[in-house]
Amino acid sequence: MPDDASDHLPFPMPAETNGAGLVLVSTPIGNLADMTLRAIEVLRGAELVLCEDTRVTSRLFAAHGIHTKLAPLHEHNEDARIPALLAMLRAGRRLALVSDAGTPLLSDPGYRLVRAAIAERVPVSAVPGAHAATLALILSGLPPHPYLFLGFLPPRQAARRAVLGTILAAEQVGLRTTLLLHEAPHRLAETLADCRDMLGDREAAVARELTKRYEEVRRDKLEGLAAHYAAEAARGEITLVIGPAEAGGEASVDGALESALEAGHSLRDAAALVAAATGLPRKVVYARALERKKDLLF
Repeated sequence: MPDDASDHLPFPMPAETNGAGLVLVSTPIGNLADMTLRAIEVLRGAELVLCEDTRVTSRLFAAHGIHTKLAPLHEHNEDARIPALLAMLRAGRRLALVSDAGTPLLSDPGYRLVRAAIAERVPVSAVPGAHAATLALILSGLPPHPYLFLGFLPPRQAARRAVLGTILAAEQVGLRTTLLLHEAPHRLAETLADCRDMLGDREAAVARELTKRYEEVRRDKLEGLAAHYAAEAARGEITLVIGPAEAGGEASVDGALESALEAGHSLRDAAALVAAATGLPRKVVYARALERKKDLLF
C-alpha cells in the first residue's frame, strides 16, 4: 500500500495502522454496513488477513471490495502458526487480524498471537468497532458502569454455577457491577435459571441478533426470562445483561467479622470463621477484612 493511499479518507490513518506490524481490526457483528472506512482501508492494505473462518470473512470482503489474501487463525491452530507469523512480522510485513464478528480477542482467538508479538516488540495496533456486549449493555436499560464482561460461562452446569458462586461471593463483600456474558441459544434457558438460583431474581436483559433483521432486546427479571426461553427456544447470537446486586449484602459479612474480632479472634482467624459460616471463600472474606480493617473492632 503506498504511503499516500489513505489520503482520500476524511482523516489520515495513524502511522501505527499504516505501517508494518499486526493490526487488530473490528468488523460488524451482523449488519455489514457497520464496517468503518478505516477498517476497510487497513484490510485492503494488509499483506495477509488472519481470520477465524475464511468463508465468513470472504462474504465481508466481497461486500466491501477487499481482495487481500486470507488465512485461518483459530483456537486449534493458533499456537502452531505463531512462529511463522512472528517471522513475517519481524521481516516488516503488515498483517491484520479479524474475528468472525465484532472486536478481535474478546471471546475469540488471537490473544496468544498478540502476547507473542508484544514480547517480540512487534508493533501492535487496533481499529475500533462493534462489540456485541457493549451494544447490549447500552440497550438493556441497566446501569452502564461499572460492568464486568464474563465472555461465555462454562457449558456444564456444575462449572457454570461455580463461576456464578464466585461472583456472588464477591458481591457479598462489596462488588456492585452489571454483568455481561454471551451464551449459546440451546443453553440460554438453563443459564438464566442458574443465574436466578445463584444470584437472585434481579433485573436482566437478553439481547439477540443485534444489528440484524430480527434484532430483539427482551427486558425482565431473570425468573421471567428463564420461563420465556424455556417455553420458546432462542435463536441467533445472544448476549445476556444482568443488573448489579442490591447494596447491603456485605453488611452481614462485616457484622460477622466484627463479632468474631470482639470475641478475641485474630483478623485471619475471624475471616476463617466467617468463611466457614457463610460458605464464602476464605480469601474473599480475608480481603474484605483487610479492606475494612480500620473500621472493624479489635
